[in-house]
Amino acid sequence: MRAVLDPTKRFSKRVENYIKYRPGYPAKIIPLLESECGLTPRSVVADLGSGTGFLTKLFLKYGNKVFGIEPNVDMRAAGEKLLAKYQNFTSVDASAEATTLPNHSIDLIVAGQAFHWFDRAKAKPEFQRILKPGGWAVLIWNGFRVETSPLNNGYQEIVLRYGTDYKEVAREINGIDVESFFATEPYKRARFAFSQMFDFEGLKGRLLSSSYAPESSDPNFDKMIDELRSLFDANRKDDKIDFNYETEVYYGRVT
Repeated sequence: MRAVLDPTKRFSKRVENYIKYRPGYPAKIIPLLESECGLTPRSVVADLGSGTGFLTKLFLKYGNKVFGIEPNVDMRAAGEKLLAKYQNFTSVDASAEATTLPNHSIDLIVAGQAFHWFDRAKAKPEFQRILKPGGWAVLIWNGFRVETSPLNNGYQEIVLRYGTDYKEVAREINGIDVESFFATEPYKRARFAFSQMFDFEGLKGRLLSSSYAPESSDPNFDKMIDELRSLFDANRKDDKIDFNYETEVYYGRVT
C-alpha cells in the first residue's frame, strides 16, 4: 500500500471533525441484515477498521457483542470513548489483515468506510479464518451523491481542485473488485439514501474531516474555504444546506 494512502496515519489529525461532522449509518441496515444474513442480537460481530465507532454503535444498540478492530491509535481512542458505556464492546489494536481474533469466532464481519484501505489479498484469508461456517461479510460505504444537487456537485468540484490526493482515494474506492473478493459465492447489494443538514461550520467540518483535505498550513487552504463559503451561500435555505448521501451495502459469504 502506498504511504500516501496509509490508513494507520492519515486520519490522526481528523478525529475531532470526523466525530462531529461525519454521518452515521442508516438504521435500515439492521433489518436488511436480519432478513438476508440471519442477524440476531446474539450474533457476534467484528467491525474491521472500526474507526471512531459509528458503525459499531449501530450493532451495539441492537444488542450484539462487537469487536472493534482499529490500527489507528487516535481513531481507536475516540471510538473507545464514544462506546465506553457498552459492555458488549471490545476494542482491539489490530488490523483487518491480522485481527488477533480466534478461529471461527465471528458470525458477521462488517467494514464501514474502510474496506478500500485493506490489503485484500491478506484480508480475505483472515476473513475466512475468523468467520464461523456460514458467516457473512458486509462491506459498507457512505458516498456523497454528486448528481443529486448543485451543492453536492459543487462540493466535489472543490475537493477535486484542492484535495491533496482525492483522485487517488476515489480511484481506490471505485476500483475495488467486490465480485472477486466474494469469488465463488454470490453477493448482493442494497442502497439507502439519506442526508445531513449543515450550517456553514458543519459543511466546513465535513470537508476537513476528509483525509484528503489540505491542512490550514497549505497555501491553498484559505482559497478552498472561500470557495466553500460561496458554494454554501449560493445553496443555503434558512442558513442551512442538505448534504446528500447514498449508503451502499455489499453482503455475501467469503469461502
